[in-house]
Amino acid sequence: QVQLVETGGGNVQPGDSLRLSCGASGARFRDYTLAWFRQAPGKEREFVAALRSTGQTYYSDSVKGRFTGSRDNTKNTVGLQMNALRAEDTAIYYCAAGRPILAAVRESSMYYTWGHGTQVTVSS
Repeated sequence: QVQLVETGGGNVQPGDSLRLSCGASGARFRDYTLAWFRQAPGKEREFVAALRSTGQTYYSDSVKGRFTGSRDNTKNTVGLQMNALRAEDTAIYYCAAGRPILAAVRESSMYYTWGHGTQVTVSS
């Protein structure tokens, strides 16, 4: 099973960029769909991006065009480049691994391994 650790969170101003990384240990990393979710205070966890083992990448409408996901199967890492950050992007960001069917890549219940999360705060 894959274990995940996120890094790269921090405090930034609106319009700034930030890159998150998620390091994975364990076997068969390349077989998993890797995803990013986030949870803001008082809100439910929401889908951000998913990167399937096939190379296909999916984004939520709220981040499409601003965030870019990437994965390196040789280094067992997955990243999230976040540009043009907004105050509403403030949340704890989680990396997750699973094997969801295509129709369910946005469903958090389809992922069975999670990191502990990293805080991203966007504020002026």
